[in-house]
Amino acid sequence: MLNRVGLIVRGLAAVLLVLASARLAEAEEKRLPVPAVSIRAGELIRDDMITERAFAPSLLGVAMFIEGRQVLVGRMARRALLPGQPIPTNSVEDPWTVARGAMVKVVVEDSGLSIVTYGSAMQSGASGALIPVRNTDTGVIIRGVVQPDGTVKVVDGS
Repeated sequence: MLNRVGLIVRGLAAVLLVLASARLAEAEEKRLPVPAVSIRAGELIRDDMITERAFAPSLLGVAMFIEGRQVLVGRMARRALLPGQPIPTNSVEDPWTVARGAMVKVVVEDSGLSIVTYGSAMQSGASGALIPVRNTDTGVIIRGVVQPDGTVKVVDGS
C-alpha cells in the first residue's frame, strides 16, 4: 500500500514537472510578425501581408528581428521576405520620396537668399536621407537632404 502511494506521488510529481516545463517553454516563446505571403524587394508592406508566429528564443539566435507589426506596415521591403520567416531589422526601410534617376528640384538657401535649380537624383532616398544629385546645367555632383515634398535641400559644404 505504501509502495502504491509512493508510485502515485512520483507519477503526479512527474506530470507536474512536465506541465511546468511546458508552461516555461511557452512563456519563453517569442511572437514575431512574419510575412503571410512573399513580399518582393521594393514592395510596400500592407497590414494584410503580415501575420504573427511564435518562435523559441534558441531558434532566433542573436540576430535582430522586427518585433512589432506597426513597425512594418507602410514601409518598403529592401529584399524579398519569405512567408513564415522572421524579418531582420535591416530588411525594411521607409518608402522612397525620390527615386534614382528622377528629376528633382534642388534648393540652396543661405543668408535669406534662395537658389532653385534642377538635378538628377543619383540615388533613391526617403525623406531625411542624404543623397547625391547631378546638377543638370553644370554636371556638378552635389549632396542634399531629401525633403518630404520631394525637393532636395543642399547641405553646408556641398
